[in-house]
Amino acid sequence: MKWSEISIHTTNEAIEPISNILHEAGASGVVIEDPHDLVVEREDQFGEIYQLNPEEYPDEGVIVKAYLPVNSFLGETVEEIKQSITNLVHYDIDIGQNKVQISEVNEEEWATAWKKYYHPVKISDRFTIVPTWEEYTPHEDELIIELDPGMAFGTGTHPTTVMCIQALERTVKQKDYVIDVGTGSGVLSIAAALLEAERIDAYDLDEVAVRVATINCKLNKVNEKVNVAQNNLLDGLEQPADIIVANILAEIILKFTKEAFDLVKPGGHFITSGIIGLKKQEVRDALEEVGFTIEEVMVMEDWVAIIAKKPIV
Repeated sequence: MKWSEISIHTTNEAIEPISNILHEAGASGVVIEDPHDLVVEREDQFGEIYQLNPEEYPDEGVIVKAYLPVNSFLGETVEEIKQSITNLVHYDIDIGQNKVQISEVNEEEWATAWKKYYHPVKISDRFTIVPTWEEYTPHEDELIIELDPGMAFGTGTHPTTVMCIQALERTVKQKDYVIDVGTGSGVLSIAAALLEAERIDAYDLDEVAVRVATINCKLNKVNEKVNVAQNNLLDGLEQPADIIVANILAEIILKFTKEAFDLVKPGGHFITSGIIGLKKQEVRDALEEVGFTIEEVMVMEDWVAIIAKKPIV
């Protein structure tokens, strides 16, 4: 089978929404080439440690790559992707150069490209994300999440995901009920299950995400705890939750802060991420306006996660 590699030269700010556009267009995952990765000094031991080739990275901005099967609809799909990316400016998202390039690769080259970019990554004190094809022996008390970027929405190592998992480590207790909004690959639900939450409901509007998350939960042997279903945000949900976690765009988080407050138990938490630095105060203000208290604001690179708590009356 032939595959088409679509490469978008854009900004760090646009990575998350462009990745979502590519997934909705049928891409199985994305590769992000950020020149910052070549020079960044890690403040702790968490992160990917392997040799990067500077020639594969842009001088400025970032490159987001994805792979689509070559078929009779490819031209139309690419045009829809271009238009959707251009429309991001209406949400005050800087798309930078927005240079889109298309090239053709065969299936073997496509598979090799994924493996070049994906290795075991320790993302917190307890969690390490491991690709399914890698041999890895966990240390004592280390928790392993297995993912395959050939079918998952990304690799689970983006700063927004890492911060959400670290926030879950700090908040999840045994027998907790967790709601994962916009689950994508299901990685946050898997993490909550491994942290001994009793039940997790994972929701996504995208039926592909629902299918992928279901597969990943079975792969990680947490499918008895995690229920994956198609749903729009918190629509129609009534059972109070100990924790709601949402790793999605700030613009979407702002749409359901009141619903989240009403659904979280007193003393429970609402964890939000996918927030660019420029939107941090706006999201924080919205959370406080509906009644949450801000317990912690986490920052990693240009991204923000917020742990909000519902007061006990």
